[in-house]
Amino acid sequence: MMNRLWSNSSTQSSPLEQKIHQFLAAQDIELDKDIIVYDIQASKAHANGLASIEILSSDENQQIQQCLDELLNKVIEQEFELSQEFEDCHSAIEFYLTEQLGDLGKKIHTGRSRNDQVLVATRLYCKDKLQQLVEINKAIATALLVKAGQHQFDAMPGYTHLQQAVVSSWGMWFAAFAESYIDNIDHAKKITHWIDANPLGSAAGYGVNLPLDRTLTSHELQFSRLQINPIYCQNSRGKFELEVLSSFKQSLLDARKLAWDLSLFSMAELNFIAQSDSYTTGSSIMPNKRNPDVLELIRASYAKLQAAYAELENLLSLPSGYHRDLQFSKKPLIQGVSEAFACLELLPALIEDLTIHSENSKKHISADMFMTDLSIEYAAQGIPFREAYLNIKQNDIDLSNYTPEQSLKARNSPGACADLMLEQLQQRLVAS
Repeated sequence: MMNRLWSNSSTQSSPLEQKIHQFLAAQDIELDKDIIVYDIQASKAHANGLASIEILSSDENQQIQQCLDELLNKVIEQEFELSQEFEDCHSAIEFYLTEQLGDLGKKIHTGRSRNDQVLVATRLYCKDKLQQLVEINKAIATALLVKAGQHQFDAMPGYTHLQQAVVSSWGMWFAAFAESYIDNIDHAKKITHWIDANPLGSAAGYGVNLPLDRTLTSHELQFSRLQINPIYCQNSRGKFELEVLSSFKQSLLDARKLAWDLSLFSMAELNFIAQSDSYTTGSSIMPNKRNPDVLELIRASYAKLQAAYAELENLLSLPSGYHRDLQFSKKPLIQGVSEAFACLELLPALIEDLTIHSENSKKHISADMFMTDLSIEYAAQGIPFREAYLNIKQNDIDLSNYTPEQSLKARNSPGACADLMLEQLQQRLVAS
């Protein structure tokens, strides 16, 4: 038995009709399990809006609100299941109201379309997930800042082109990623502001001949503004979701680079770091090996998110208005967000777990890595930098008296090893 909002009756379908239904809606049902709570929330606001213009009486609205609250509780407690008898969560909510309230339940769809239903539910979902992204970025940045403070003057080689360059510190390495994740918080908040517009009341993209109180529903759903033009409401579907995924991409880009670094640093030839066995796996054939599988899958996670982004972006080659193609925008958004969190949520504990072999990383610093420091010292004494550079490069200058500790403490430009400005980064993090 299949229940369709647009059908005259519920009838037993033929095998072909069942296949068509499966193609049209089966995946939507699974994906809608992530957004049904937001759709219920929006339905409550819509009912209040209908009551404000007397489409619903106060008593009718109260009955609908109570019924929606009951449904929400059943969804949360997993007592209500979205099944294949429904096309999507939107139809499931309406059928539940009709089943419980009879003809009164049929009034809920007055002045709205499934088009603005999915828009507002998705927008609420995105706002919630971006807030969760802010929180996980804060946890990652906090773990990195703690490590930066613990290892501020622990020396390590600094690399460019994967070649030894100058003396660096673990404090600087951790602080670099901390600042990036603080920036990621700012990015997520800016995208939240950008999408924080209420599309509810735009119906199928052309408005309705009712004086809907869209300001009331915007306030109730905690949107900062209206998305005014109904056609733009439809045209923004997918466009807004792309930017949500872009914010997650920023965090996973950093995770990929961090995982790459740590994978290299864990090589036996370097042995700069160690991880507990929780983050590694054994080899199926080589008893001597532990493999950094968690780091490697963190490194690979960006590719999956980029694939979701590309899928969504390519889907949006459409003219104005709603098209059924847009149904496929749910999967890349919801799966992309879910898989991104699966990766990011591992990072705070992984960072805390790291053991730094500071003495070993210090041993990999060679004397020629002090040449840049010496060139700048000569320049500070009045020798043109390029002349000092060539003199040191072309002559066999004794650098044996230099130590990594001296190099780190002399690097006093703001943000450099002697002045990591961790307090300022902490202040930004607290204020974010």
